[in-house]
Amino acid sequence: MSKKIALVTGATRGIGLETVRQLASKGVHVILAGRDKSKAEDAAQSLRDAKLDVASIALDVTDSKSIAAAAKEIDAKHGRLDILINNAGVLIDDMQKKPSEQSIDTWRKTFDTNVFGLVETTDAFLPLLKKSDEGRIVNVSSILGSIALHLDPKSAIYDFKVPAYNVSKSAVNAWTAQLAYELRETPIKVNTIHPGSVKTDMNAQGALDVETGAKSSVELALIAKDGPSGSFSHLGESLPW
Repeated sequence: MSKKIALVTGATRGIGLETVRQLASKGVHVILAGRDKSKAEDAAQSLRDAKLDVASIALDVTDSKSIAAAAKEIDAKHGRLDILINNAGVLIDDMQKKPSEQSIDTWRKTFDTNVFGLVETTDAFLPLLKKSDEGRIVNVSSILGSIALHLDPKSAIYDFKVPAYNVSKSAVNAWTAQLAYELRETPIKVNTIHPGSVKTDMNAQGALDVETGAKSSVELALIAKDGPSGSFSHLGESLPW
């Protein structure tokens, strides 16, 4: 059997890069995507130096032409895609401002990457995923997208209001439910994960290492035919929407 082919967006560093490493370590041919082609290639080369099967591609999820070009390139090289991990994301809220004080520019830039970019990328690669016997889509969200927990004064995130980011992740969760329903009669499974509070450049206060942060994405990327679709989870534990 030929190797599974995976694409991971926003993968030049942090959780994305570790996700690529873990998938490649499990025998998957992984295409590492980043906005900057040279940075993506440098990251991919570092993993090839470790004898892992990793290629690179330029893909800016906020640029329609970039998305279309990447889909065309992967189609020409492979003719299909087995795994899409939508990992690219930004957190640019001003932590000193209240929810109603965040600029509309912050909202727009956040949604351009975290929501619109994710949806457009998914739509562009869906025809290739439909050519796979076991297509898998994993959307990297956050527990901060849980509306239920934001309304619960007893929850750990109740006082952590980073509105543009949080609401964008709520939208990612909702999109996952819509797409999972559309594809329910196909072999494609669509799931959303919370990586955990991982120490990265985006989250300096994180408690988990990147190895743990990548595990949920990798597990759902490789689930069997009887695995879930339309779920929101962290390391196999279901989370409240």
